[in-house]
Amino acid sequence: METTQVRNPRRWLILVVLCLSTLVLVIDNMVLTVAIPPLAADLGAGAQDIQWILDSYILVFAGLLLTSGSLSDRFGRRRIMVIGLVLFGVASLAAAFAADAAQLIAARTAMGVGGALIMPSTLSILITVFDEEERRKAMGAWSAVAMLGLIGGPILGGALITWFWWGAVFLINVPVAVLAIIAALALMPESKGPWSKPDPLGVVLSVVGMTALVWTIIELPHGLSRPGLAVTVVALAAFVVWELRTPYPMVPLRLFRDRTFSGASLSLTLVQVGNGGLLLVLTQYLQYVLGYTPTQAGLAFIPMFVSSLVFNGLGATLGAKIGNRAMVVTGLAVMAAGFGLLTTLSQDTGFTTAAVALAVLGAGGGLAMPAAIAALMGTIPAEHAGVGSALNDTIQQAGAALGVAVLGSILSGAYAGAIPAGAPEAARSSIGDALALGDGGIARAAREAFTAAMSSAFTICASGVLAATLLAFLVMRGGKPGAAQSGTAQPGTATEQGQPSTAATS
Repeated sequence: METTQVRNPRRWLILVVLCLSTLVLVIDNMVLTVAIPPLAADLGAGAQDIQWILDSYILVFAGLLLTSGSLSDRFGRRRIMVIGLVLFGVASLAAAFAADAAQLIAARTAMGVGGALIMPSTLSILITVFDEEERRKAMGAWSAVAMLGLIGGPILGGALITWFWWGAVFLINVPVAVLAIIAALALMPESKGPWSKPDPLGVVLSVVGMTALVWTIIELPHGLSRPGLAVTVVALAAFVVWELRTPYPMVPLRLFRDRTFSGASLSLTLVQVGNGGLLLVLTQYLQYVLGYTPTQAGLAFIPMFVSSLVFNGLGATLGAKIGNRAMVVTGLAVMAAGFGLLTTLSQDTGFTTAAVALAVLGAGGGLAMPAAIAALMGTIPAEHAGVGSALNDTIQQAGAALGVAVLGSILSGAYAGAIPAGAPEAARSSIGDALALGDGGIARAAREAFTAAMSSAFTICASGVLAATLLAFLVMRGGKPGAAQSGTAQPGTATEQGQPSTAATS
């Protein structure tokens, strides 16, 4: 039986709330990169402390995503998002005034829990509030705001540290969280899936498996952690077996039987591997090779943001005419061309080529990413919107972490191999150490070695995105533009009130 879609009159205001909630998470992750030096000096944090300040958040965030998505479907997506915003805001306040590294690590851990509660709810609420016709535009706006946080985070962080102190990068989260909480309670309807039995074993296995996976990926540059790999394989294998056997699974793994879901999710993973390494590699090029300040390096990504914003809007219009698969394939091919341009950079190239490449990457991402996420989320029944969104977030999170770890290792190894044999040992460890020696000849050799290594890293990125392009073309269904996927419960049904959806399912 088909259901009649009733559009929420406050849906665009709700989108603003969802964008604010997403923005606070993205900005927080990015501003911390520029806050590390002053906070480390102020708190007396060593290298291990700094690693835990960075990793405590991501480990908890990644480990709890699937659980929090399941909780949002069970207890209400707005409720879980508001709880997450409260926890994130309070923990940010504690982080801003931390007196030592241990307090900051504890606050970052609590922020990771809050972030894990927020993130799946934002996307799941979006797909239940907007129908298929308007979802592309909403997804484009949501993606553009995420891109704004990605690029604006380091700029904002640099300004806050310059004007105030390092704690301001956490304090800025508090008013945004408060505003999002008030707006959510005032504007947003509650939505949830039908009640089902809890899956405690699935929760434990998913938390252990995902935490171990991300930890193993983070440690890759220092060597493969065999215990971490063993825990990852055992826990995630047990999770898959259990979820396929239990009558009330926390995560409906049958979603992967849908070609569109599988094709979109695997393509997004490969793209995030490339995107995860982009900031890591290019920011070093801008600062160490071109001599940019951290703030200037952040501003250098503006062409990517502007292009992404323009093509997000264009993609929303074209996607309704030609379908998600065509948009994803076209956008990924454009992104691969952007990474290809980045392989041509050298210490004598200047910023023009980098700016063009970033604009091309932004255009490709603007066309591909919203369409891929819309296709993926369009296959998920409304009663599983929360955990489906969490599954999407988890896949992308793992891909980005893998990109940082693998490309970082490739960059480091290729750089060390390209440094002349007679160079001092310090020059072989990193380009930063080489430039600190103050020797002009060594500095030029280090810049040449770094750009050669960077070219290898971006070649791998381009290859990965081309593989994602081919995968999307072969696996995703073409589909009729604007048509709902089979098995998708449409927004606006009784599911929004916590009742089972009556939309037709396969």
